[in-house]
Formats: sequence, C-alpha cells, structure tokens
Amino acid sequence: MATVFFWLSLTPSLVPRPWFLQGVVGGITAAVGYAAGATAGGLARAVAARLPALRPHRPVRDAVRVCGWQAYWLLGPAATVLFLSGSADMQRRLRHLQDLPPALTWHTWGIALISCALCALLVAAARSVRLGARRLIRALDTRLPRPAAVATGLLLTALAVTVGLRNVVFERGVVDVADRIAAAANRATKDGVHRPASPYVSGGPGSLVRWEDLGYQGRNFTGTASTRREIAAHTGRPAKDPVRVYVSAEVPRAFDGRGGENEPFRGQAELAVRELERTGAFTREVLAVAGTTGSGWIDPVAAQALEYLHGGDTAIVAVQYSYLPSWVSLLVDEEKAGQATRALVDAVRERWAALPEASRPKLVVTGESLGAYAVERSFDGYGDLLASTDGALLIGSPGFSPISRELRESRDPGSPVWRPVHDGGRHVRWAQFPAADLRRPEGARWAFPRVVYLQNASDPVVWWSTDLLVERPEWMARPLGPDITPEISWFPVVAFWQTTVDMAVSYGVQAPHGHRYGTASVDGWAAVVPPDGWSADDTRRLREHLGAVRAPY
Repeated sequence: MATVFFWLSLTPSLVPRPWFLQGVVGGITAAVGYAAGATAGGLARAVAARLPALRPHRPVRDAVRVCGWQAYWLLGPAATVLFLSGSADMQRRLRHLQDLPPALTWHTWGIALISCALCALLVAAARSVRLGARRLIRALDTRLPRPAAVATGLLLTALAVTVGLRNVVFERGVVDVADRIAAAANRATKDGVHRPASPYVSGGPGSLVRWEDLGYQGRNFTGTASTRREIAAHTGRPAKDPVRVYVSAEVPRAFDGRGGENEPFRGQAELAVRELERTGAFTREVLAVAGTTGSGWIDPVAAQALEYLHGGDTAIVAVQYSYLPSWVSLLVDEEKAGQATRALVDAVRERWAALPEASRPKLVVTGESLGAYAVERSFDGYGDLLASTDGALLIGSPGFSPISRELRESRDPGSPVWRPVHDGGRHVRWAQFPAADLRRPEGARWAFPRVVYLQNASDPVVWWSTDLLVERPEWMARPLGPDITPEISWFPVVAFWQTTVDMAVSYGVQAPHGHRYGTASVDGWAAVVPPDGWSADDTRRLREHLGAVRAPY
C-alpha cells in the first residue's frame, strides 16, 4: 500500500513540481498508504482470529506470503522506475502548458531516497507512539480493569500527541521561529527603498505615521509610490502625486489606543482615516481600500495600475494586521485578517458616506490572496459588497473566501468552476486572460458596480481545501482549465498533499499561471473603474508599460 500510494503521488497536479518536493509528497503519501495497509491488515487478522473458518492453513499462509514478497521485490522496483519516468514526461507536458521551458531536472533516485527516508521517519514516529501506548496500558493494567486501562491509555496517548504537536512542535517551534524571523524582517528596509518626499504618503513629510513605524511591507508600499512625473511621462497628460496611506500592526501602540481594549483594530482604522483626511484622499477621483496578505504585502502592480489609469488622482489605504508569512497568518491570524480589514472598510465608508454624494470619490476595494480573503470577510455577502462599494478587484482569492465561494456555488448551469458565470455576468466576472475573459458571456450587459475576480485555473491557493482528502473537486471535472494537464487525477489523500505542496511552488511559474497574475490588474481596473475616454488601446499600452518595468518590491 505504501508503494502504491507513492506511485499515485507521481501523477501531476496544478503546477510543475521540483524533484525534491516530489520526494516530500511521495514520502508523506507513502506513509499514509502504509498506515492504511497496516490498518487493513490488522482488521483482517482480527476477523480471522474470531472466525477460524476464514483462517488459511499455516503452510498455505506461508507460501502465499513468500510468493507475495517475491513478486513485490521483482515487480515493485521495475514498476517504480517506470512510474518515475512517466512522471517526468507528465511534468514536461505540464511545463509546456504553462509556458515554461520543457527542460526538467528529474532526479529519479533522489526522489526515491527522499520518499523512503521521510516515509521511514513517519512510520518510526508512529510506531514509537504505539509502543508508548502499549507500555502505558500495561502499567495501567495493574491498577484498572482491562477495558478501563485500554481506554485510559489510548486517551492519554492521544492527548499527549495532540498537545505535543500543537503546543510544542507547532506553536513553540514552528510559529515561534517564524515569528522571530518575520519580526526581524519587519524591522528591515528593502535595498533601494527610501523615505518618500511626497506629503501624500504615509511616512512622508507631515505624516501621522512615522517612517520607522511602517514595517517592512509598509515602507515598501509607501516608499515606492508612483510620482506624477512617472505617470505623466507615460500618459502624456498632467498627473497628480497619488495618495498612499498605510498603518502597520505596531502603530496603534504609539498612539492613544482610542479603539479600546476590546476593539484592537478600531484605533488603527481611525488613524488611517485621519491620515486620509490629512492627505486630501477624500477629494480624489478614486479611493481604494486594500486588503493585505499576512506579512502586510500589497500587490505593487495593482497599485500602480490604478494610479496610472487615473493620472494619479487616486488614494489607496491599507492596514497591517500581522507581519507573519501568509501560511502562518492563515493558521494563527485568520480572524485578524477579516477583523482588521472590516474595521478599516467601516471607518472609511462612514467618513466617505458623510460627504455630499456629488463630491464623493469612487470607493473600491482590492486585495490579492489572503488580502482578497480579508476584503471578502469585510462584507456580509455578495449583495453587501455591491451595495457598499463602487466595485472590487480581487486577485487569487483563496478557496475558503466566503463571497467567491458563494458565487461559485451559485454559478449559472453549464459554466465551469474555474471560469464561472454568475447571473449572466451582470455584475461579476472572472478572468485568467482578461482581454478575452472579461467580454464573456458574449453580448451580455455588464452593469456597474462591477466585481472582477482574477482567477487562474492552475492556482493552488484558489483550490486548496481539506475536502481534497476525501472528495473529488469540481475543478478536476471536464472541461479542464486551459493550463491543466488532462493527466491530472484525484486520489483520496494524495491530491490534498499534492495541492498543499503546489502552493509552495505556485510562484515558480509565469503569469497567468499558478499564483502569478502579472499585469492582469490593468484590465481589471479598466473594467471596474474606467476613466472617461479610456480605450482598449490605452489598456494594452499600460499593460505593456508595467510589464516592461520591474516591480519595485
């Protein structure tokens, strides 16, 4: 069973995998197969012990066992080499589908050795736990009746393993190490990023937020703001210096904490609104509330695209709720993402709603990855999002994001989950290739406010779910997405680990594949908040311009 599960792990998934990660997937999956085989064997022996008629004679049993092992050692290695070779070919075809060079380093023996070592390590750990449980039960046998000793021993063992893994290994090990590393990184500043001279960005002259308090991602965001000269040089028209407001996770402690002990994000949001007022953000043409990822990152291309589109007459505001990497934030700060962003959306919208309707800026929301999830958690469903904003651009929303999940589940019949159509495309549309996808369905009216989801069919962040352990996902149904290999298959447990590892390498491909979205935000913003007189040629020119310039961070 361990070997068969290893073979299944060699099938392709959403994005190409490097050989060493294939070894990790293979080792974990083989250990799961070993556990399944051991469990099935134990149940079979237990049944045979109670039903002697089913128990074969010893000579027959020994002969079957010997023949079985001989067949395994004769056929197993040959079949494994065959599967590894086929896996390399499938990975090459997947690379071709996702515009990567077909060359592939596929160390067959390296994959096999990593898989065997990891499987052996996991099996040894499991057997150590089993040995400890048996010794504990024997010790309890002298003091308790046998059934009570077994139940107590198993309960104590399960409790020790759970507490050990969660409190010791994860929280005091993985999370503490990640926190120390992230905290040190948050105090640093990227090379080439300097304190801005513009008074319209946080950390600049007159700002209510000190440059030193912005954190790593905050300094990236405000220290690389577009300038009116850069924008005018591209558009050929007069431009303004854009507004960028950012409040880090550390700043509220430096102020009066007016949010109160029970509302830790209220003070942060109120400070952001005061900073928006200081910079004149409420007089701009467009005001965007941006959700951030776990580390506080904001997609620089999406920010630049909005600013260039409207000649710098824009304001973007964001708050940081964590400085941890997104995968850690998802596990320990998931609630914070929604709470912090909702507090910001509510505070900005309250101040915005107090303005005369004719003089309000267009209020839009945006976010990528965990930032998109944070934005979705800021509203009470799709209807509230439409009623509360003038549009949204959401990029690579994780599968557990509430609004995108709601929309996919209620999509029009016949539309695939990777490119759904909702209500005939009246207000919301999905795109991987925006120039073509945003025109679908053909001839359908697209009313304002508009919501655009940039969603790649091969993005594991969008499709990852614990449901993959036991349930075939809709995104594997035919027709498949344009960059999904037809050789993709679902197997219980296997697909879950494959997709989990895919998330770690989802940036190893080029846009529009994996979790890479490139300059697609130009088309997204042009659809959500198009400026007067904007044309498809303008979109193409801006897309080419931003694509030719290296992202500032």
